[in-house]
Amino acid sequence: MTQTKSEKKSFSFPAVIVLAAILLIVLLASVPYLVAIAFAQAPAGDASADASPIFGVTIPTGYKQWELIAPAEEAAPLNELRAVVGNQTAVDAYQAGKLPFPDGTILVKRAWEKKQSPEFASATIPGAATTVQVMVKDSRKYAATGGWGFGRFINGKPVDEAQHRTCFACHEARAKSYDYVFTRLAL
Repeated sequence: MTQTKSEKKSFSFPAVIVLAAILLIVLLASVPYLVAIAFAQAPAGDASADASPIFGVTIPTGYKQWELIAPAEEAAPLNELRAVVGNQTAVDAYQAGKLPFPDGTILVKRAWEKKQSPEFASATIPGAATTVQVMVKDSRKYAATGGWGFGRFINGKPVDEAQHRTCFACHEARAKSYDYVFTRLAL
């Protein structure tokens, strides 16, 4: 038996519109991921996994080769050895005695457990790495926190939001007169 024209199945116009809308939504939702794949990058949501909460600060690439601003020792209970390094903007500002620090200044504090040297009893040497802490100056973006964004990282990953909420309060209470920066240039 063959079908007649009246017996043929047909889609209603509203059903076609609904199906087209659903297809369009799925396609548009996939575009960021397709672009990320095309450019071999992670989607934007994944890229922020290594950024500090609140501020969005990340560990700068190449910071281990930056110039030393100053070493420091932190007493108990932390018992750490620290080295603060800065990008060229930071180094130039320190050398010129320029305060407030200009936008683009980045300071990175590297910290290690402090331990006694096995070869020389009166010497202290770095032990295991503890944290990397980053300050980024952007007076517009971080206007509410003195122009600084903060990041604290353990094993390359940012610590939780609660710890980041303490950064500015500490810097404001103790270093406001030096543009919220504790470190002075080692001469």
